[in-house]
Amino acid sequence: MSTLLTSLWHGYRDTSLILRVSIALVLGVVVGLVGGPAVAEWLAPLGELLMRLLKFIILPIVLFTLMSGVNQGASGSLGRIGRKVFLYYLATSALAIAVGLAVATLLSPGEGMSLQGAGSVSVPDNPGILSVVLGIVPNNIVAAFAEQDLLGIIFIALVFGLAVSKMRQSESQSELGERLYGLIEALNTATLRVMDGILHVVPAGVFAIVANTVADQGLATLLSLGDMVVVLYLALGAQLLVYLGLLKGFGVPARAFFREARTPMATAFATQSSAGTLPLTLGAASRLGLPRSLYGFSLPLGATLNMDGAAIRIAISAVFAANVMGVPLDWASMLQIVVVGTLISVGAAGVPGAGIVMIATVFSQVGLPIEAVALLTAIDALVGMGCTALNVTGDLVGTAVIDRSERSRSPSSMASQAVKATDPAQHR
Repeated sequence: MSTLLTSLWHGYRDTSLILRVSIALVLGVVVGLVGGPAVAEWLAPLGELLMRLLKFIILPIVLFTLMSGVNQGASGSLGRIGRKVFLYYLATSALAIAVGLAVATLLSPGEGMSLQGAGSVSVPDNPGILSVVLGIVPNNIVAAFAEQDLLGIIFIALVFGLAVSKMRQSESQSELGERLYGLIEALNTATLRVMDGILHVVPAGVFAIVANTVADQGLATLLSLGDMVVVLYLALGAQLLVYLGLLKGFGVPARAFFREARTPMATAFATQSSAGTLPLTLGAASRLGLPRSLYGFSLPLGATLNMDGAAIRIAISAVFAANVMGVPLDWASMLQIVVVGTLISVGAAGVPGAGIVMIATVFSQVGLPIEAVALLTAIDALVGMGCTALNVTGDLVGTAVIDRSERSRSPSSMASQAVKATDPAQHR
């Protein structure tokens, strides 16, 4: 019996993670539709376990990856890379909204529907961009860790990582700085070992989460707002084509990219959490040979600020609500949606119900009925799955594109490939 169990375990362990996750996704859909809420409730603890484990590892993996990356990057490059990351996130968010508006205007979701029975929805306040910027600096280091404030953790990692870097460059403190750097590298390696173990739980957790989501939503919800869901996924596909164009334009091999990106994409689709998927996204960037000095900064930041999928959802939702009202959007309203939607995608970051905040804020700006938000919450999980997967994809595409731009800027930056050969994450 023990020999059989050992053989089964080795077979499971040696199967590629993406195959295990893909099978889990399909089985989750089938079980959710056939078993219904009763079975989904029984499986729910498995999904909760996965989310707890992923959240458990987020803090150390972001902290040590970024502190290590800062000490590997070229002096003075952090500011330049940071500007590129922010510009990329703003540009692709605006482009995603434009793509969503174009697809939705062409296909006109919501025509012939009414708001009767839509109900009401409680919309959290949008804190605004200024509050988010000030919130980057935490009042309390311990509180930032306890609350898993990603922006605050990024700030802490950057500050202390730069301090260690300066110590290593100092004649009087170089020895102490090297010891600290060695400790950070050791903790980073230990964190990756823990992550190796967590990866074995991912398929079971994905299976449970998908089964629960499908059972809760059901076919009735999908059919009632099916045109909205179909249009949104077509827009997400159009944005993927934009990413393919970016990868090709910067010379990034698309096949190799998506071979590594598909696991975090599938996990994000199931969990609907960019932050929760972050450990897998960082692992994918490592296997792609991207430098830690870049992805250790860009991916945690992107998980908090960059929401291309959510931006597309804003656009589709706006066109949907306008069609339900029977008043199609004009060009001025569309331009306003692009500008406002791009800005609030940053301003609403990290807020519970961020998707509702963004959609409701845009609706109020262009005069669309807030009641339509309540109608859209019926398909929140169904659209959130695809949007989250696109969010994660956009973060990885941006990191790969910025890496290529840095290499073309300086031939010496090709040395970043050395990270691929030495990073323990490569051996997963």
